[in-house]
Amino acid sequence: MQFTIHTIEDWQEVVDSILPQLQHNILLLKGNLGAGKTTFSQILLKNLGSTDEVSSPTYSIVNEYNTPKGKVFHFDLYRLKNIEEVYDIGIEEYLDNSFLCIIEWPEVYEEELYGLNYHTMSIVNTGENREVSFE
Repeated sequence: MQFTIHTIEDWQEVVDSILPQLQHNILLLKGNLGAGKTTFSQILLKNLGSTDEVSSPTYSIVNEYNTPKGKVFHFDLYRLKNIEEVYDIGIEEYLDNSFLCIIEWPEVYEEELYGLNYHTMSIVNTGENREVSFE
């Protein structure tokens, strides 16, 4: 699926299209700084029924949210230098005990996902809009 985001309201159309397609509990979010990863996550969590305040996990590395369908864990792996640091935060336990894990900056961990089912969403900030692809 491909989308072009011109305004913040356009994110709702992305969420409306993606939500029925979420079949796996891992969603990798790729995109440069300021691309809209956290904005997308805020709208997604709201649509999943969460009343929690959704913020970027840049400093906490992982945020936990409650939804009627179960726990959602939102990761930001940007500051982690290697796979050992990813395992040190207990990522496997989160993956095993979640309705959904949203992982921003997943590149340091992506190779470890080989053989698992997950979705990937890429967001490119072109300066004028956001180009979004979802697999």
